[in-house]
Amino acid sequence: MTNRQFPAEWANQDGVLLAWPHINTDWADMLDEAQSCFIQIINAIAAFEKVIVLIPENETLPQEQFGNKKQIHFVEYLTNDTWARDFGPLFVKQNNALIGLDYKFNGWGLKFSADRDNLITTRLFEKGIFNSEVARENHLSFVLEGGSIESDGEGTLLTTTECLMSPNRNGSMSKENIETELKRSFGAKRVLWLDYGYLSGDDTDSHVDTLARFCNADTIAYVKCANAKDEHFPALKKMEEQLRSFKTSEKNRYNLVPLPMADAIYDGEHRLPATYANFLILNKAVLVPFYNSSKDEEAINILAKAFPERQIIGIDCRPLIKQNGSLHCVTMQLPEGTLSLGL
Repeated sequence: MTNRQFPAEWANQDGVLLAWPHINTDWADMLDEAQSCFIQIINAIAAFEKVIVLIPENETLPQEQFGNKKQIHFVEYLTNDTWARDFGPLFVKQNNALIGLDYKFNGWGLKFSADRDNLITTRLFEKGIFNSEVARENHLSFVLEGGSIESDGEGTLLTTTECLMSPNRNGSMSKENIETELKRSFGAKRVLWLDYGYLSGDDTDSHVDTLARFCNADTIAYVKCANAKDEHFPALKKMEEQLRSFKTSEKNRYNLVPLPMADAIYDGEHRLPATYANFLILNKAVLVPFYNSSKDEEAINILAKAFPERQIIGIDCRPLIKQNGSLHCVTMQLPEGTLSLGL
């Protein structure tokens, strides 16, 4: 359906969806730390647009710690976990109408429980969170996570072979058939496949939002490893070379913006997937994950040049990477026109 458009993240938004960390999530052993991090993220977003937060029924919230309360809306729903990027709805435009695509979420290839999270898009529609004119479209026969695809808003999708070709997602489905599904559902004209790149500790099978991100239709920010002794160096070098080979829809080379590797962070012997590529674009700002790393300021200065018309805000995301995700992973933007006018 080529008349469909999958908006880029920098397109106008109504708000952002998050899921509150609670005692029944993997955050149970570090709940205070995780909730403090989520409060920072929620307050930062609420300064620019609405925030929809999924919470368990009768959850006690630290209301005094939330800032712009008129911008924050709590919706009761018990989640398995908090990775809204991957179980949230993906919206497309078609003939000036908005459609929420509801894909299957199976815990990143059957690694984790996802029975409740897989129902979230359906439940949000049932609860009237979205504009009544927005339709839900059932794609629950196909596994797809929001963090696995990037859109330039003009018909190009960027993804990774390792994730979308994972046998625990869509079985033995061929790359050609997967690409056909993406083009049909999102109105994509082409799909760029990254065959290289990973982060140690990542559970997602190399989601593209941990590695390379569109900043505009002809600019891609990506993780660059400058240390030849780092385990990531060979794969990220190959990823960089492949990015250099990609062309825009106008047959020009992309403007590539290298982001530094954060200083290595470990939880015991386990290296954590700290990445600056996991930033979140808002209407007038970009939230950038910080890791108390010597590279934090370098990353924010680079992204300030990539997004000159947006305020760049650093968020300490060290709690998030302890569960192998980061800032973009726990958020899902909701394009303009999606939210109910009553919110």
